[in-house]
Amino acid sequence: MTDTALSHAPGDISPNAALFALALGGFAIGTTEFASMALLPDFAAHYGVSEARAADAISAYALGVVVGAPVLAVAGARLRKRAMLIWLMLAFAVFNTLSALAPNYASFTFTRFLSGLPHGAYFGVSALVAASVVPPHKRATAVAWVMMGLTIATTIGVPAASLMSQITGWRSAYLLVGLLSLATAFAVWRKTPPSPADSAASPLRELSALRNRQVWLTLATGAVGFGGFFAVYTYIASTVQTTLGSSETAVAVMLGVAGLGMTVFNLLAGALADRHLNASAFFCLGLGTVLLLLYPTLAASGLWPMALGLFAICVLGGISTVLQIRLMSVAGEAQQLAASLHHAAFNVANAVGPFLAAQVLLAGYGFPASGYVGAGLSAAGLAIYMLTLWDARRRPRT
Repeated sequence: MTDTALSHAPGDISPNAALFALALGGFAIGTTEFASMALLPDFAAHYGVSEARAADAISAYALGVVVGAPVLAVAGARLRKRAMLIWLMLAFAVFNTLSALAPNYASFTFTRFLSGLPHGAYFGVSALVAASVVPPHKRATAVAWVMMGLTIATTIGVPAASLMSQITGWRSAYLLVGLLSLATAFAVWRKTPPSPADSAASPLRELSALRNRQVWLTLATGAVGFGGFFAVYTYIASTVQTTLGSSETAVAVMLGVAGLGMTVFNLLAGALADRHLNASAFFCLGLGTVLLLLYPTLAASGLWPMALGLFAICVLGGISTVLQIRLMSVAGEAQQLAASLHHAAFNVANAVGPFLAAQVLLAGYGFPASGYVGAGLSAAGLAIYMLTLWDARRRPRT
């Protein structure tokens, strides 16, 4: 399927309404993904396990994303995209509700794995639908608006779920996500265009993405480069409380700052990518590397300098939209699998960044040193992207 294979929305479909419906799903996904980190002490205490073991439930979700993205993208190759999005959100609603009802830790961990399965496929397919309802020169901005649902979740959804859990218990947060998922399924049904199924689509055609070196290099850029952001984001609370000696309230503020930064830079990168895709990639990864090098000094200087540094390094968040658009350009007929694998790659980044930063911390360095690890990963991502462009000029789409 080519970039223009999806038809533009018919006259009775509002592109803005369609993008809002798709972003609502991103909001639901972002809420459950990030709220689980905040709720970890609560469900650990409830099930009588250590917080270290309880973290396995979060890892199980990430594993579900990595497994589900390619499997569901290939399995749903012949489905109408609107129908696939609806089924993915209905499944997401069921699995998160099962998380809320899980009677023991083993079943809870399993339902978190199940909840991760629709994540990557939803974002991949929704990006394709978003690009189809706007003119070609605005598709990056459209994808950025869909991704904004995820970034807003870090500033509104996660605090709301955390507050609800304090009042009615941690299980209510997952019930909230279930309701948001049902609302998304209804909104997608009502507000997105009923594009016809592609009669030529097949699982084998989608799997052709795995033979495309440009797809793999683009995915590697995100898996490595965006790991730089997670190297820092994972240790925000520890930096605020241990290094700066501040309160949990300050942690909440810093997480809000990060969410705001991701929202702003995601939209900025989308607008820039519509004009010059490669320049936007260099902007996000290059500037991100420089700012991450400055972060350790800022994070050790006080709350206000840390907040400034944290907001600025969120420029890395814009790389998600940029790489999603590049995958649309290089994936050829395997659009759905490539777009879904993009979000699996970013969950790899979510594992790689914190792991490498942890090695530095175990070596005796303070939490702000995570910025140096992040800078190294961001610079490596930039190098991979430059290799990607060189490879594309040397032998396009091999």
